[in-house]
Amino acid sequence: MPNDSREEAADRARPSPARTPRPTPRPTPVPGLPSPVSLDVNTFIGAFPYRHLPHPDPDVLVRVLAREGVARAWVGHLPSAFHRDPSAGNAELLRALGPFAEVLRPAPVVRPDWPGWRESLGALVAAGVPAIRAYPQLWGMAAGDRQLVALAEACAGARCALVLTVRFEDLRQRHSLDVAPDLSAAHVRELARAAPGGRLVVTAAGKEFIEEVHWGLTPAERAHVFYDFSWIWGPPTDELAQLFRTIGSERFVYGTMWPLRLTQGARANLALLPGGGAGDALADVRGW
Repeated sequence: MPNDSREEAADRARPSPARTPRPTPRPTPVPGLPSPVSLDVNTFIGAFPYRHLPHPDPDVLVRVLAREGVARAWVGHLPSAFHRDPSAGNAELLRALGPFAEVLRPAPVVRPDWPGWRESLGALVAAGVPAIRAYPQLWGMAAGDRQLVALAEACAGARCALVLTVRFEDLRQRHSLDVAPDLSAAHVRELARAAPGGRLVVTAAGKEFIEEVHWGLTPAERAHVFYDFSWIWGPPTDELAQLFRTIGSERFVYGTMWPLRLTQGARANLALLPGGGAGDALADVRGW
């Protein structure tokens, strides 16, 4: 290799000019919603057992929310969904979110077939968690399982939302070891009937799933069931617009399913609604 010239060597020795810090991206207004968006009900931190997720960390999530114009998020602990005993994962979740408490609110897991689950729920509610996550399809619980119903009733009594996840990934991309079925619409209907005073938030549901749940409930039962739209198509099929017209935009809440899905998906779905989403107000999440 030839030697560098004296000029090139001098250039390398010369200190680099100080870089100007990159400004924080301004939140982009979301059509039909106040800016920033009040709440993202469906985010996670932690590793996923079946594929690599880049940077599933709370500090990264805070920056993502700022970029997307979202004020707060309910945050689940992704590994805990697959743990037999979620207590260690819950403790890790609360510790990890502690420095970001103004933005990130924990949504820990309570497994109602595990010893001491009522005490665990009581301690989490006392700690101020706004929501509890449950994964009955991963725990082998059928629709109408009495222990699952007991959890829904306990959450309703504690005025704590119960968050259900239909799926983590599409069937076509799942690992061969990922054999758990999707959550069924019957699970949601049974819980809505059993705990009418509670709040159910269903995430990662498709259009057909939502219609099956909604039209299988009475108007009173529907009133406390909400859905995010992280798994609903916009154009060209316009499934979100169809659901807004048929069951009402007030049944929906903002959810992205980060880091399993791109955060821009939810914003794009709203921005691409016919008419720019004007007049399509989502559920009022103030106080959630």
